[in-house]
Amino acid sequence: MKIALLTRNPKLYSHQRLITAAQARGHEIVPIDYLRCYMNITSKKPDVIYHGEKLKGFDAVIPRIAASHTFYGLAVLRQFEMMGVYPLNESVAIGRSRDKLRCLQLLARDGVGLPVTAFANDTTRTDDVIAMVGGAPVVIKLLEGTQGIGVVLGETHKSARSVIEAFHGAEVAILVQEFVKESEGRDIRAFVIGRRIVATMQRSGAKGDFRSNLHRGGTATEVELTALEKTTALKACKSMGLNVAGVDMLRSAHGPVVMEVNSSPGLEGIEKTTKADVAEQIITFLEKNARPGRTKTRGTG
Repeated sequence: MKIALLTRNPKLYSHQRLITAAQARGHEIVPIDYLRCYMNITSKKPDVIYHGEKLKGFDAVIPRIAASHTFYGLAVLRQFEMMGVYPLNESVAIGRSRDKLRCLQLLARDGVGLPVTAFANDTTRTDDVIAMVGGAPVVIKLLEGTQGIGVVLGETHKSARSVIEAFHGAEVAILVQEFVKESEGRDIRAFVIGRRIVATMQRSGAKGDFRSNLHRGGTATEVELTALEKTTALKACKSMGLNVAGVDMLRSAHGPVVMEVNSSPGLEGIEKTTKADVAEQIITFLEKNARPGRTKTRGTG
């Protein structure tokens, strides 16, 4: 196969592993900086141009689009889809997962366990919003935040109200969620490839930090999931329409609750923690599924 790897930095661990795994299985893989692509949006003759050359002959595309470049990155991916190139994750599915509010609404619709979450625009209802999620402490999240950035713990009603009102005053969209105290700063990541969980780890936050992100000094250990946790992770992935995802869950008193469905999950933490060859399994998935024009959405929706 000839595979396009959409990435701004092919030297990152995850991208190097994907390149190595593809080449080891006899495939050609080409890193493409999606921000340097431009498109010819012509009826029935869509093209992607890169360094002045039309991109042709690709069988599959692996999107590794940074959250800060979602809009343009998905435009490039849609163009590949319209050209009949099979995407590891489709543009529509990535768009769903990147919109935190839409993601939670879709998960709720499909009955996936979630922390109680409130969303409001009216600043006069701040007290009601805090009460809706069970009262302080509450977790306040920016809709655009990633890797634990833009996540604040309002430990008291007064501090939570101040933070919420400050964000609203700056016209920044936020979610307010219940604080799952029993998780004790730990979460679980289930790495899903094609309706199968291939690796799992438990992440623990740095001392004094309720966030468990490895980028913020957290640690990870391998963990065994319960049957309900497995079902929840697979259901969340299916709800988004993703072929590959990292599903982040907390163990709450009322069962597993999904915090995020990551459509471009990093490989370093999960591979080094579990010793699983996740990169090879991603390439194997493409070998089994990549066919011309097999994209469900064909770049629409």
